[in-house]
Amino acid sequence: MSERTLRGKVAIAGVGETTYYRHGQSPDAEFKLALQAVLAACNDAGIDPRDVDGFASYGGDRSEAVRLAAALGIKELRFSNMFWGGGGGGVCGAVANAAAAVHSGMADCVIAFRSLAQGQFARYGRGAAVAAAAGDDAFLAPYGLMSPAQRFAMKITRFMTDNGIRHEALRAIAMTSYHHAQANPNAVMRGRPLSAEKYDASRWIIEPFHRLFDCCQENDGAGAVLVVPADRAKDLPHKPVYLLGAAQGGHHRSAAPVHNAPDYASAHFKTVARNMWEMAKLGPKDCNVVQAYENFTGGVLLSLVEHGFVDPRTANEELVLDRLLAPGGAMPMNTSGGNLAECYMHGLEMVNEAVRQLRGTAINQVPGANVVAVLGGPMVTPVSSLVVGTEATL
Repeated sequence: MSERTLRGKVAIAGVGETTYYRHGQSPDAEFKLALQAVLAACNDAGIDPRDVDGFASYGGDRSEAVRLAAALGIKELRFSNMFWGGGGGGVCGAVANAAAAVHSGMADCVIAFRSLAQGQFARYGRGAAVAAAAGDDAFLAPYGLMSPAQRFAMKITRFMTDNGIRHEALRAIAMTSYHHAQANPNAVMRGRPLSAEKYDASRWIIEPFHRLFDCCQENDGAGAVLVVPADRAKDLPHKPVYLLGAAQGGHHRSAAPVHNAPDYASAHFKTVARNMWEMAKLGPKDCNVVQAYENFTGGVLLSLVEHGFVDPRTANEELVLDRLLAPGGAMPMNTSGGNLAECYMHGLEMVNEAVRQLRGTAINQVPGANVVAVLGGPMVTPVSSLVVGTEATL
């Protein structure tokens, strides 16, 4: 096997998270939330926080590596990294960048994390006052397309229309996350179950996100994963979870989505998914669980298609509630509640849930789970995805 791979070279040894809060309701500052998640991941791994020597994040996280290192008393900071792009497109890329630093020898113990306190700062993604619309906004803002929901709705409408996909498929995705969240004590939407009738009666946002429940939450909190060399993980407290494959980027001209992209109705995963599966030496049929980032339910639809989990010609039959639920569904998905119902921590919470599924400690546990795919935020660019597995998969 070529040494130019991350397959089996690194492991996630620890996961950590804070309490998750509704937007603006965290009693703690964003930086303190980040510290709490990092300390929880270190405690989970049985590693002294002062031995962490690197950090990787994404989405313009404000909790800078040098500040974290100083606050934690880290002996030596050897690696700091930020994934370009907005929102959760970089969640898996940040974990992969941490893994690359460890495998290359640039660092030995790297934390990938995300922290948000939107009461302390402006809501993530909120438009700022500008003198003129520039870049992509010049093609969108003059026509009233200013929110992510508006921008992505056109791509999803095109895809659903071209393939005859009904809104019931999006409803099943939303109901899956809400169903799993009801068993999760840390899920913000626990205690608020979602029925088909409630979904259908909810207000429109913008077609095809024609229900409030098609759109992600806005939350405060933090999550973290701790990455170490594979051989070190065997000596730590928990069952090791190995990185099998990871990829990031986008296909040809994916960064030209607003006016002249050759492949308009896309989540931008087509080449990323291919590269991830090639590294993992696996395919979608080998996965026991899927964690698919929901900025909007339509983005999940595109992600599942482009990663090979769903055939667009049969999506109406495949995306039904019974097939998506843990423990017994054919394709259990977003088993802790996902961005829609657990917490919108830009997907980092989904990486944590993938680790719990492989350890066998998840609340909605899928029996015998050995391979989990995490699909990062769709329809932005660049995007990223990863596959993790147990020792049995090496």
